[in-house]
Amino acid sequence: MAQIFHRNSNALARAGLMIAALSVIALGIALLLLERSPWVTRQGQTPPQPVPFSHKHHVEELGLQCQYCHVSVERSSYAGIPPTKICINCHSQIWINAQLLEPVRQSWATGKSLPWIKVDVLPDYVYFSHEIHVRKGVGCATCHGRVDQMQRVYAERSMQMEWCLDCHRNPSKYLRPTAEIYNMSWAPPSSERPVWCAVGDEQSGVPTAESVKCVTAQTMQGAQQFTSQDELGKFLAAHYKIRTPNELSSCEVCHR
Repeated sequence: MAQIFHRNSNALARAGLMIAALSVIALGIALLLLERSPWVTRQGQTPPQPVPFSHKHHVEELGLQCQYCHVSVERSSYAGIPPTKICINCHSQIWINAQLLEPVRQSWATGKSLPWIKVDVLPDYVYFSHEIHVRKGVGCATCHGRVDQMQRVYAERSMQMEWCLDCHRNPSKYLRPTAEIYNMSWAPPSSERPVWCAVGDEQSGVPTAESVKCVTAQTMQGAQQFTSQDELGKFLAAHYKIRTPNELSSCEVCHR
């Protein structure tokens, strides 16, 4: 009786199964890379804005602080997009005829908000509080990068869950003195640039983190010296009353 299948059929079947398996694996890897690519995360991208606002000019050159425009950053879950009135405070006196600022003048005249486009966007199901992060020693630059050096703001971080969890699993490597929260150029302590910290009495109604005072020169009696971020971070985490990594990594922290 003649053979129904060619003698190479088994080899072809094995090769077909292997190709199918490799194709599934390759597709999974491609989707994983796509999910982490700037095309999805928008990391490094600069969205078009109604006015080409330069943080470098306003922050680094003019010395404006973050809180002047982002007025709710210390007491709300969101930093707040500056209303037109914030712009008009200055630009009713300077650059009053600049064509570049015509959208600002139109917004003020009509009462319609400028359609600013958010740069760092989190999913709707994620709860993020600026207030707690600011009050617990996480600086603006940690999440947003050196905004003071950006002519046009772009997303410095991916803002994906894995990036957030990296901090939540070991928050001490990102903590800084509360007095340095808005200092974009703040650098962790080193043997050449030590930091001294002392703990004062906690006051009712005042965030616990503010009971810790840190300086870059030995001017406080009984202050403890730190020459590395690891040492400083663990000290701050203890006195800021930061929750444990297990508690910080709980799903309920972000998913309400």
